[in-house]
Parts: sequence; structure tokens; C-alpha cells
Amino acid sequence: MMLFPAPAMPSFDDAHAAITTDHLRYEDVTQDGRLIPLAVAPSLGGLWRSSLATDVGHKHALQTGILPLLTRMTIETLDQKIRVDKEIESRAGFELSRAADGSRLFMNVWAEVRGVAGRINRSASTGELALAGRVFAEHTFTRPFGPPEQRKVTRLNVEGYPEPTVIYDHPSPASAQELIAGAHWLDELAPDVVDWTFTLDQTDSNQHVNSLAYVRLFGDAAQRRLIAAGHGGKIRSRGFDIAYRKPCFAGDRVRIQLRLFGYPDGLGAAGFVVGDDDKPRCYVRMAFGP
Repeated sequence: MMLFPAPAMPSFDDAHAAITTDHLRYEDVTQDGRLIPLAVAPSLGGLWRSSLATDVGHKHALQTGILPLLTRMTIETLDQKIRVDKEIESRAGFELSRAADGSRLFMNVWAEVRGVAGRINRSASTGELALAGRVFAEHTFTRPFGPPEQRKVTRLNVEGYPEPTVIYDHPSPASAQELIAGAHWLDELAPDVVDWTFTLDQTDSNQHVNSLAYVRLFGDAAQRRLIAAGHGGKIRSRGFDIAYRKPCFAGDRVRIQLRLFGYPDGLGAAGFVVGDDDKPRCYVRMAFGP
């Protein structure tokens, strides 16, 4: 079970799964070798570059203007220490699903990241691969470039893609600002002391602010609040849950509204990123531990 609620990783057909390898950056692990949550997100890329790149249904969906857009991402890292100087292995897969009322269709993606157990040293020997992090990513099918009345997708009608039969009980985006089980609030909702204006450095080729930019901003705001509350700097982010509502673009100004919470294994923060129109762009909750 993940720190934040998320569907369990199912079994996948070979055509819907991929095992890929990659390399970490030094900034992807803490000084004691534990993986940071932001370093887990790229593990999804191996699936997109391999299985989905050749999947007949996915290619035909793109040709008809139907895209699975990221609408929620839940990531957790473990206390397992791994070597930053050795390859990591990502095991990922996807499943098509639908809302119980048929109002939405989803492509849900899971991945687990394994690294060589241990810490960086001068030894050339390698240990066994150990689980260091996992991710669940909800993607909602839509026609983003179609007329507003045609953007919602309730049937695929795409060669190579069967109509989804798996029921996915998708939570509302606002649930990503709620307490997790066993947690309690430590203060009241209040704005961060810093506003932020996005620049091109926070955008990507999708023509809007990158999905992880919000996590970085929220993490900075959460740690400012934690340190101001006297919780010190010997903490690390263990995981986050983010639900996207509306994209931001270069030049948009945002601020973070958040509050702190305590849970049995540590501390956390939850809230949302809001624009000048006072409408949330996304909802975020993040957990920290020693």
C-alpha cells in the first residue's frame, strides 16, 4: 500500500508493459543514498518510448486526436538506499479503464523503480536490485485540440483499443489536499510567503508549465513552513500526490496555499497552487520524514 491512496499495481500483458534501464543524476538521491520522489517520475518514460510507441491502439488514438493527458500522479519513495553510480531498472505498465458511470475513460500507468542496494563507493562490485520507489499516474482521455463540446471522450472507437471494461473509482482532484489516514492538521490554511511567476524555464514541449514544476514549488513552500515552525532541516520528502486541474503558462503568477499536518511517521503539507483568478491550478499533498 502506498503512502497516499492509489490503486494497486495490477498484472499486465506483455504488450502493455516494459522493463527499461536508466541512469540517475547525483541530485536524484539524498546524501545517504535514498531516492527522492521527483526522481521516480521519469521512470514512466520507458513505457512511453517502448510499449506505447509501438502500440496500435495508442497510435490510432493519436491520429484521431485522442490523447491520454496526465491528471494525477502519486509517488512514494522507500528508505532503501541505492547506488547513484549504477543503473536503475523501471518496471512499468498501463491499463485502460472507465468511470463507473461511463463519463470518463482513463489510461492508468504504474511503475516501480529498483536500484543497486547500497551507497556509492569505490568498489566495482554490485549488489542485488532493491525496490526504491513507485508511481501511479492517472491519465484521462480527451481531445485537447477539438471544439469544446467534443473534448470529452466517453468511447474510444479506435482500432487496436478495446473499449475499457475495468472500473476505476477516480477520486476528485480536490482530494489531493485532504488528510491521509491517521493524520491531523497542525495549523490553518495560509499562503506561502513567496509568490512565483513562471518563466520559460518551467515549461516543456507540451506548450505549458511542466507537471513537475508545481511539485518543486510546493515542496519549497512546504519546507519553508516546516522550518519556520521549528521542525529543522534534517527532513526529506518521502512522497507526493498531485491532481491537475488547469495548466499554467509562461508569465502566469501563482501562489501556494497550504497547511501542515502530522502523521505517525512524520510531517506533511497539503494545499493547492492558485492563480491570480483565485482558481486552483492543481492540488498537492506531500509527506516528509527523517
